Amino acid sequence: MSAGVLAIVVLVVIVAAAGIALLVRPALRSNKLKRRFGPEYDRVVTAAPDKRSGEHELLDRERKHADLELRPLEPARAAKYSERWNGVQEQFVDDPAGAVREADRLVTEVMAERGYPTGGYEEQAAHLSVRHTAVLEHYRKGHEIAGRDASTEDQRTAIVHFREIFRDLLDDGHYSTEDVNA
Repeated sequence: MSAGVLAIVVLVVIVAAAGIALLVRPALRSNKLKRRFGPEYDRVVTAAPDKRSGEHELLDRERKHADLELRPLEPARAAKYSERWNGVQEQFVDDPAGAVREADRLVTEVMAERGYPTGGYEEQAAHLSVRHTAVLEHYRKGHEIAGRDASTEDQRTAIVHFREIFRDLLDDGHYSTEDVNA
C-alpha cells in the first residue's frame, strides 16, 4: 500500500471517529443528566421548547450550584431544627394549615442556613434539584398543597412531603427515603 493511500485511509478513519464522537456525545450527556436529575430531567425537558434547551437549563443549574458556598449544619443547629420540626408536627393537631405554612418556612430557613438562595420557590427548587434530586418531588408536592385551600388529609400529606426534604437538608443530601419510618 502506498503512502498516499495509507494517508487517505488514516484520514478517513480519523474523520469517521470524529463523526461518531460528535454523534455519541449528546447521547452520553443526556444519559448523564438523566441519571443526575432523575424525574426532574423529564419535567424540565418536557417544559422546554426542545430537548437541547431543557438540557442546557439543567447544565446551567449545575454551574450555578457549583458557585454556591454550601455548608453542613452544625450538630447543635441540626438538633434545634429537629426540635422545631417536632413542634410543627405537634402544631398540626390544632392548626393543620398553620403547621403546613410553618413546615414550608422551616424548610426555607434550613436552606438559607445551608447556603442556598431563597429568593423564590422556582429558584429554590432549581438549586435543590442538583443535590437533593431524590426528594425534590416531595418539596414540589408539599409546596403545591401549601399554596391552596386543602383538606386536612391533604395538609397531612404536605407535612409528610416537607418532612422528606427537611430530613434530606439536615442530613446534607445523604438522607434515604427508606429511613422515613425510623
